[in-house]
This record gives sequence, C-alpha cells and structure tokens, in this order.
Amino acid sequence: MKPSLKPPLKSSLKSSLKSSLKSFISGLLRKVLRPGLLLHGLPLLLSLVLFPHSGAAMELGIDRLESRGFDSLKGKRVGLITNQTGVNSAGRKTREILAKASGVKLAALFTPEHGLDGKELAGKYVANRKDPLTGVLAHSLYGPTRKPTPEMLKGIDVLVYDMQDIGVRSYTYVSTMARCMEAAGECGIEFMVLDRPNPLGGMRVEGPPVEPQWISFVGQLPVPYVHGMTCGELARMLNERKWMAAQCKLTVVKMQGWDRSMVWADTGLPWIKTSPNIPRPDSPAYYVATGIAGSLAGLETGVGGPTPFEICAGKGINPEAFSNTIRNLKLDGVQVRPYSGDGFCGCRLSIDPKGKGDLCVLALALLAETNRAAKPDLFTKSPPDKLDIFWKVYGSNTIRDQLRRGVSVQTIAQNWKPGVEKFRDERKSYLFY
Repeated sequence: MKPSLKPPLKSSLKSSLKSSLKSFISGLLRKVLRPGLLLHGLPLLLSLVLFPHSGAAMELGIDRLESRGFDSLKGKRVGLITNQTGVNSAGRKTREILAKASGVKLAALFTPEHGLDGKELAGKYVANRKDPLTGVLAHSLYGPTRKPTPEMLKGIDVLVYDMQDIGVRSYTYVSTMARCMEAAGECGIEFMVLDRPNPLGGMRVEGPPVEPQWISFVGQLPVPYVHGMTCGELARMLNERKWMAAQCKLTVVKMQGWDRSMVWADTGLPWIKTSPNIPRPDSPAYYVATGIAGSLAGLETGVGGPTPFEICAGKGINPEAFSNTIRNLKLDGVQVRPYSGDGFCGCRLSIDPKGKGDLCVLALALLAETNRAAKPDLFTKSPPDKLDIFWKVYGSNTIRDQLRRGVSVQTIAQNWKPGVEKFRDERKSYLFY
C-alpha cells in the first residue's frame, strides 16, 4: 500500500509544536508590543493568525462530501437535519454549504431539541421557523412530533444528518437521528450521516444499560450510558440491528484523521456549544458525572450557571467528608474539592476527559452520597414527572431500591460490566475507525 504523503501528526506532537511556536513568537513580540495588548489580545490573535484552521489534518464528513463535489447529492432534493453545530472544519455552516452547492437542492431543514441555533432550554418545545441564512423552512422535531411526518418529507429524496453529538445515551440528538432514519425507511428515502468525532473518544464505554420498558426519547438506543461511538457508527449499528421499526438505505460519509483515542482537544477543531449547558469541549465528561441524577429534586449541579454539571451538592452534606469519599474512589483524571453555596454543600469536580477513571462510577457515587444525606431521600423528594425522567435517563428504576438497601456503589457498577463487555463485542463490526 502506498503510504500517505501527509500522515497526520500525533496529537501530542502537534500540540507541542504549536505551543512551542506560539511561545517563541510571543517572546519576540513581547519586546515590541505593549503589555496590555499582549495580555488581552495576543493569545487569541496568534491562534487565529498562526492556526486559523488548526484541524487541517482532521476532515469531518461534511469536508469529505464537499471535497467530492457533493457527488452523492447531485440532482437530489435534500432535507438536512442540523443545528448550529453542523459546520465544516473551517466553521462554515453545513446548511449554507448545501444551499450553495451546484446541482444540489436544499429543500428543507429539520431541527432537534434546543432549536436551529442551539439556544432553547432543555425540554422546551421548539417552533417551526424560516431560516434567515438559507431562506429554507426549518421543521421542528422537538414539538408536537419528534419524527418527520410524511407531509414534511414530501418531495425529499435524501435526508442528511449533520449535528455534533456528545457521546452519551441521554443526549437527544442521536434519538432525533434514529427517529429520522425510521421515517426515511418508512417513506423510502435515502439517509446520509456526515460523521463527526465523539468528544469523549471512542474507547470509553461504561455505565448502566437501558431496560426495554424505559426506552424513550432520552434513551432511544439500547446502549450503555457512554457508548464510545460516532453518530455514523451508531447509525450503522441501529440500522443493521433493526433497533427501529423501519430500516433505511444508509450512507455514512466517514471522517479522516480521527482515531478512537482522541477526545475533542486532540482534534484541533473549534468547539461549538452544542446546547446551553454544554459550553466547552470537556462539558460532556461533566454531563456524564452529574447529568444522570440531574432531574432529581434537591440537587445542585451548576446547570444554568457558568459551570454547568461541574458541581454536585445537596442539603445536610459535610463538604470535606463528601469530597474525601469521592476522592477515595481514586478515579484517574478526576479531582474534587469541597463546595458550598446557596445553602448547598458538596464538591466541585475537575475532570480530564482523557483520564481512565469510570465517569459512570463517579456519577453513581455522587448520587449515592447525596441521596444518603438527604432527609427524606432524593427519590421521595422528587415529584412523579422528575422521577419518570430519571428512570428513563438511568435506564431502570432498580437503583432506588438498591440504594435504600445499602447496596454498595462497587456492587451496582460491577453488575453493569457484563452488559458493557457484551456491547463492546457487539459493536466491533459496526466501527469505522
């Protein structure tokens, strides 16, 4: 096989070279620029000037499609499932690219939870709207329907999916993808996924399964809570394993330059806030840690503030003892420090997404400790609608009885392992990278 002329640099080497070059130029410029300018503007300026396209070795699905001249979409009317995260590696919006592509007709847009711009709050219905950028009607798939209707799909030849997922079962973008694939299959329409990185990487697979009776829009696919797959890989698996009522003619436009060891920071790509409470590329790791229990009453997780999902606190907790308990789990990449604020006490988290510590074990321990301190417990405090969401997110209602009986975190997590290992084995034939 002929070797590639431009093998991608290993992410650590690439990062080191960039850092060294920036430091060298900063040192030179420091001698001639005012300190205030250097402090406030130079880091960003250097980043933009020296590395305007820092992910040049990393090609997304939309980049690959564009480089082929949109050959597979020529002469077709396209329905694009997207939001603000649907961009190419240079940051240009996919819907704008397809609207201007020669021989391609962008006929409709379809938007998920949080809307076309990603600004609507979680759980809030999204209205249909005309997209000011393309002039195309954006049909909401987070309102009266979560699945495109035959009327919405009338005249469309292919549905294209391009949105950034965060690698967690309860994040609804892949649920939208699954429902759209089902609708495409029912209507005899092609389906295309423009693949994107999993920000948690492709190696991390962990957490509870979802029992069949708890399958829902916040847990549409029967996968562990953290699945370690890209949206393209998930689409292939759900289609071939017939997880939806109808299967579609599926094409996945794969990425180039991504491997399973990469978290988002390794890609060199800019991060676009996927929803109001996922502002940074490491936010998905915090979402795993506290998002599972987030719907229960009596918890503070930082949602709505500047550090969403980075806090776990409740009433009646000794923050030092609580932090020590979590620290004693010795989870690689996880650090904690005591937290107190607004009548809540607990811990503030610091998580390295590349750490090897099991984030779902962390989530379980945080839940167990806050529940132990709550009087009455969190399950009793929570109204039926919040409990229902929790069962669907966690994937079972067995956890309440287990915690009340004093079953240890280690025992509960150990019970997840057979399902996790079975899934690891089953997913192998659906992986692209």
